[in-house]
Amino acid sequence: MSSRLPAPLFLAARYLKPKRTFLAVITLISVLGVTLGITVLILVMSVMTGFERELQRKVIGFDAHLLVTNNGLIDQWKDLVGRSEKTPGVLAAAPFVQGPVIVEFSHQRLAPKIRGIEPSLELKVSDLSKFIISGKLDLAGDSTVIGSELAHTLGVHVGDVLTVYSPGNLGEVIEQLDKLKLKEKGSKNTKGGDIDTIRQMVLPTQLTVTGIFKSGRYLYDSEFLLVPLHIGQELYGLGGSIHGLSIRTVDANRAAEIREDLRKNLPEELSCVTWMDLNKQLFDAIAMERHVMFFLLMFIILVAAFGIMNTLITVTVQKTREIGVLKALGARTWQIVSVFLVQGMVVGLIGVASGLVLGMTLIRWRNEVSQWLASVLGVEIFPRSVYQFNEIPAEIVPTDVVLICVSAFVICSLAALIPAWIASRMDPVKALRCE
Repeated sequence: MSSRLPAPLFLAARYLKPKRTFLAVITLISVLGVTLGITVLILVMSVMTGFERELQRKVIGFDAHLLVTNNGLIDQWKDLVGRSEKTPGVLAAAPFVQGPVIVEFSHQRLAPKIRGIEPSLELKVSDLSKFIISGKLDLAGDSTVIGSELAHTLGVHVGDVLTVYSPGNLGEVIEQLDKLKLKEKGSKNTKGGDIDTIRQMVLPTQLTVTGIFKSGRYLYDSEFLLVPLHIGQELYGLGGSIHGLSIRTVDANRAAEIREDLRKNLPEELSCVTWMDLNKQLFDAIAMERHVMFFLLMFIILVAAFGIMNTLITVTVQKTREIGVLKALGARTWQIVSVFLVQGMVVGLIGVASGLVLGMTLIRWRNEVSQWLASVLGVEIFPRSVYQFNEIPAEIVPTDVVLICVSAFVICSLAALIPAWIASRMDPVKALRCE
């Protein structure tokens, strides 16, 4: 006992180097169990947190904090913009027209959505300009800015011309065809003006691509074209009406609170929803998954803790005579408990430290590891079309990391208490008789 280490720590260190290989293997497995548990927990919780917060940033960056809509169309929207901006907490408001269209380019046809905006007003509401990766946000005349994934699918570049068909006036076309059919029954001569009217309704719009945006969210990048407000109104035959207003507030997290004040300045028939309402199910699902994953993955550490307990129980059986000698020499109960408790704590500490290092390393190189696994296994680990992100998001929350590490260390320490208590309760006489 001449070592400078305290007696419990000195003995624990000696017992961690057992002469029997089998016991050393069990100890190593226990450490690996704690390491893997910590690694997976840190990795999963960081990715889930990053996924949630990155999704919030993408949603808020592309969408407004509040959307004002009607069951039908909104007229006199300029007056509503002014009334909205007078509401406390509202920074800006902008009109929009949104709906599905048919886009044709190079004999390919897709059915994305258009969003007709007034650039001078929209830039006060959303951060669209920072998403431009090619060209510029120029919506003057017959032009459009297209999502990066949609551009890739169609093979579109800046300067190309898209052909856009709108289903917005489909009802009017059918109505005109019915009228023309009735006229044909009454007269053999069909007026050319009727046919010209229908032809004008179905003529497509030619739009020049002036820019390509990349929001980072697959849903937006693969399904949206930004067009001038007047183009959206023409495609849907709205005249001077719009589909709704986009509202920017001083704080996205206070959108629900500001909405109540905004409703007082708007007509009762208009409805107002927040960005949280529009994505509530998604964010609720992510939050629930984070909690469920935390408790499920904590079982990995529990299994490792049982391994530590098994190792220490085995050590107590092997060291029965030594424990008896210590008790006979006057070692107190808490000193015996400390020997085995420190042994479990050291194993837990090594596992926590190695798990923390490995977890942080995997988070740093998560996308490279994902690509490597995809190439080795031949399976896409993180499909963009499913998760709506181009890369695996991750954000380390210090409180989460501390909670994981402390919880694992406490579990490992508690697992060591049972064998430590068993050792401390040994009768020294019976222990010394043990061969």
